[in-house]
Amino acid sequence: MSPLEDNLSDVLGKAMRGLGLTVEGVANKSGLSSRQVESLLQGTFDEPSVRVMGAALGLREAALVHLGRKEYQPSATSPANLVQVSTRYRDMSVNAYVLWDPSNRDAAIFDTGADASPILAIVEREKLRVLSIFLTHTHTDHIQALGALTAALGAEAWSSALEPLPGTQSFQPGDIFNAGCHFIRPRHTPGHTDGGTTFVIDGRALSAAVVGDALFAGSIGGVRKDYPQALESIRREILDLPGSTIVCPGHGPITSVALEKENNPFF
Repeated sequence: MSPLEDNLSDVLGKAMRGLGLTVEGVANKSGLSSRQVESLLQGTFDEPSVRVMGAALGLREAALVHLGRKEYQPSATSPANLVQVSTRYRDMSVNAYVLWDPSNRDAAIFDTGADASPILAIVEREKLRVLSIFLTHTHTDHIQALGALTAALGAEAWSSALEPLPGTQSFQPGDIFNAGCHFIRPRHTPGHTDGGTTFVIDGRALSAAVVGDALFAGSIGGVRKDYPQALESIRREILDLPGSTIVCPGHGPITSVALEKENNPFF
């Protein structure tokens, strides 16, 4: 199981940036000293200070403490026909996903990661017919292998009409696609990018959401615009799904809606 993408200091830093607060601003808002705030941002775990700073940032204190103690590792797993593929991009790992219908081998790919080879190996091993490649957003780490995949597979590539990528077709929230027995519905989850998209997958024995960089296990992606809107879109478009829904993030381990509602400090 891959490690969490974000630790306690990452979460605190993302909340600060989302709210537009400096170290001094957090100190004034929380009553902590600037030195205490800086210490937490540098990785020191002091539970009373974490609770105070979390409350000032609108984060859930118990979940923050759980994260700071390194007690949270999601226990969710995906079925054999929904596979997380992690590749290295510079100094980080990035996830893509391969979904298929076991009865007719029709498949879809979500994001591409940095290297097409492991995805192509799955396609060959499982004898899949890839119909579409769906992009949650167009940051380079998530689309690096797109050219290699489209050339090898001849599949259609799709990007959001709010964030179009040359050479791909555009989808809108509310469109419906399928891969065999699975219905795939894009939902708009902006914040990390303007066209950030979550793909909700419904099948006979599968309920999942490929969320890109909107939501991570125990955290969220970096919000570049309109932090309140980003949090609200995650609540509405992801966390309102049934608790058993598998959540497939762009970085870090697979989780579930129920686990994130219980353990994510942002909600």
